[in-house]
Amino acid sequence: MKKYSVSFVFPMFNEAENIEDTIRRATALASEVSDDYEIVIADDASTDGSGDLVDKLAGTDKHIKPVRLKVNTKFGGALNAGLKNASKEVVIYTDSDLPAKESDIKKALELLDGADIVTAYSLVLKDASLKRIIMSKGYNFLVRLLFGLKIRDINSGLKIYKRKVLEGLDLKSRSPFIDVEIFSEASRRGFKIAQYGLIFDLRMKGESTISRLSVVARTFWDMLRYRLSR
Repeated sequence: MKKYSVSFVFPMFNEAENIEDTIRRATALASEVSDDYEIVIADDASTDGSGDLVDKLAGTDKHIKPVRLKVNTKFGGALNAGLKNASKEVVIYTDSDLPAKESDIKKALELLDGADIVTAYSLVLKDASLKRIIMSKGYNFLVRLLFGLKIRDINSGLKIYKRKVLEGLDLKSRSPFIDVEIFSEASRRGFKIAQYGLIFDLRMKGESTISRLSVVARTFWDMLRYRLSR
């Protein structure tokens, strides 16, 4: 596998229980796949001290790059800030509890030989609750219908981009819809997308906010605004 310079990007909100271990794992993985790396932690105005914890860790490791937002943006703003501050050839984005196994990230990286983006999808149901299943299937159906993106799981917790995919993007979404915006623009510009199936690890600590009503409402608002702007 070709060795690229690599930016790991982790959007973070209240991940004090996870982020230190995530950084440790990302550091170990980075040393295997790259000779030049950085770990960008984009803090979405956390209230549990996780932002201060990352700042402290960055003080002892020059590879850690904290980015702190003053106002919570419902995920999309943090991801956008993290991507803008990523400076390496390849950008690996995943959730701040690092749900993808290191072995899967390495295998997904190999697909960059023939693609510009690698996006993961789950080989099993990630959440057995009826609410999450309906939300996920319904959302992915709308994405395919409205934007023509044939992606199995647009909001999956692992995406890998070549730097050129992100250059020049003026992302407006401040919700998980930002993934659709990136992929839609990448598809329009002719970039090749590869998909990789894996089994994500279940979250053991902390709480996901992706299905909160405020996040869902902002996601659909961003979807409507982006659709009308095309």
